[in-house]
Amino acid sequence: MGRQIRQSEEVPGHVPVMVKEVLDFLQPGPGKVLVDATLGMGGHARAILERIPGGKLIGIDQDAEAVVQASKALAPFGDAFIPVKGNFAEIEEILQNLQLNRVDGFLFDLGVSSYQLDCKRRGFSYRDDVLLDMRMDMDLPCTAADLLQKLSQKELTFLFRRYGEERWASRIAKFISNYRLKHGPVLRSSQLVEIIRSAVPAAARRRGGHPAKRIFQALRIAVNKELESLSRGLDGAIGRLRPGGRIVVLSYHSLEDEIVKKTFRDKARGCICPPEIPVCICGKNPSLKILTRRVLFPSREEESRNPRAASARLRAAEKLF
Repeated sequence: MGRQIRQSEEVPGHVPVMVKEVLDFLQPGPGKVLVDATLGMGGHARAILERIPGGKLIGIDQDAEAVVQASKALAPFGDAFIPVKGNFAEIEEILQNLQLNRVDGFLFDLGVSSYQLDCKRRGFSYRDDVLLDMRMDMDLPCTAADLLQKLSQKELTFLFRRYGEERWASRIAKFISNYRLKHGPVLRSSQLVEIIRSAVPAAARRRGGHPAKRIFQALRIAVNKELESLSRGLDGAIGRLRPGGRIVVLSYHSLEDEIVKKTFRDKARGCICPPEIPVCICGKNPSLKILTRRVLFPSREEESRNPRAASARLRAAEKLF
């Protein structure tokens, strides 16, 4: 294995989450072919590349700017690193185009990246006054502002409940609808934050962090179709793993984690015949072995060093056949 990385060696401005745990479960080694399905700024990719001499790392990201920046940072690794602009929902097609039938491991580091959060023109932040864009892939046709304009009050309520798990979803949707009638479209984060503050009762605003957090999460998930992409991406990745290959997933909220947990659990199940049938007729065999009996969280030391790691949770599994 390669030398251990230090925080000072990370991509500037980017601190990857749970690096030690990711490497322990992913088990990169000489000659292995691995996929970083969420390349971002390349922090995890660097750590992996240092440990696969003679191997390959395919780095996928739907954000063209991230692919360019990470490619520059990882240029010293030469042709061991293969950058791809694409959505991990299309992971099977991506690997087919690269003429790769099976690989040794996948890493998914889900959600919005630090770069995207910090880049004001991308419109992800509720702490700055920015245009409400929130597209991870700038080629997508619909922005967060578009959704806020075209969805009905009922549809906004559903979106905020489904993707934001927001208690005050219907009230916030009503306030947005009223604002549109009186003032026109909601185009900027400052407008939306003020509407949310007005809609959420004062007592509730004093609990659970920023009152806009869940609404911004819901809009971002909807704009990027994150949950649908995750289900497709996990199925595609597991199908492309070699026997003994590993898949490691970092998620950052309960909706993502529930999809990962359910996918792993379903793939790790054997016979699904009703208990009253004495002999198995379904022929189903488990294709995964779950490596994390319980979800893993960052250490307190890492959380203090990198506050954005606080909500991370890690699950890992191994392909059986």
